[in-house]
Amino acid sequence: MNRGSGYAPCHHGEILQGVFRDHAGVPCRGLVTLPMADLGTYAEFVRQPDRPAEQLTVSPADRSKALRATADTVPLCARLARHPVCGGQLRLTSHIPVGLGMGSSTSDIIAAVRAVAASFGVELAPATIARLAVRAERASDPLMLENRPLLFAQREGQVLEVLGASLPRVIVVGCTTGGGRPVDTLALPPVEHTDVDTFELLRTALRRAITAADPALLGWVSTESARSNQRLLVKEELGVLEGVADAVGAVGVQVAHSGNVAGVLFDPATRELRRRLRQCVHALRGNGITVSRVFRSDRYDRYGSYGKGGERVRAHRGLDQPAGPGARRRRLGVYPIRDDEGRLGVGRGAAAARRRGGATR
Repeated sequence: MNRGSGYAPCHHGEILQGVFRDHAGVPCRGLVTLPMADLGTYAEFVRQPDRPAEQLTVSPADRSKALRATADTVPLCARLARHPVCGGQLRLTSHIPVGLGMGSSTSDIIAAVRAVAASFGVELAPATIARLAVRAERASDPLMLENRPLLFAQREGQVLEVLGASLPRVIVVGCTTGGGRPVDTLALPPVEHTDVDTFELLRTALRRAITAADPALLGWVSTESARSNQRLLVKEELGVLEGVADAVGAVGVQVAHSGNVAGVLFDPATRELRRRLRQCVHALRGNGITVSRVFRSDRYDRYGSYGKGGERVRAHRGLDQPAGPGARRRRLGVYPIRDDEGRLGVGRGAAAARRRGGATR
């Protein structure tokens, strides 16, 4: 069959975003997203060997970024599978709100790339998918990687640091600010490099929060990051969000740094949690803020793709290689995300870097 399917989740904005030092000490934009499992993009790609490579179509027709990623992915997968380059049809199904800072474009792109790969019968390493995503949209969220908190350089498609095993568990009352208006991410002003020391302090605090599974410290980091983002994308309701959080005993607030989705964060161990959640929802609505969902930060979707018959395929963690019976598998280190050209390597060195408290590329 020439048909393949892929899936990618979205996220609920960021816990932390700013400018950080990379492994060489050079200032680099980076972010840590808040994963969310209940929304995503499903893609289906039908490879058409009788059509030339330039005859690629996408539905809905306005998903131009996913189409660009498809055009880059087809020749790569054709080379890996030793098939001729050809045209095809991409169909996307998504319920992710567009322009709210939830990674809708990245989700479309990753699902499309995985669908193309499945149609050729190959698997692509996460680092390769990251490179394709950045090429298609200039900046990418780390939705192609595992469910681990990562400091991710969105413009370079590189992992700056694996911060730990998982974020502290929090309950999120999700909402939208700015009337739910979409935001043009690429039109936002650049982050000033003079803020690096401040963001590095927040990075250290977030690492400590993850190590100690401390929701309160996570909430503090997220709130400070939201405040710092006011210089770039003003959220007039941020003061209201913080006031509601204080009034109902939440640990902090969380925002999309490039969109209008936001959330109030609760420690699951909070006394009378259900009552406080109801109070939070009531208070937000009373202030004209739309409440969208309540979810747990530790309920992740399983990233991966779907095979040609619709079955779920376990996400591959190593080098790009052909799939199928007899394909040689290579077991790699702690957290391998190296592509077929050796880029984006975070392997055994990552564990040592975490023990030192340092960053990895």
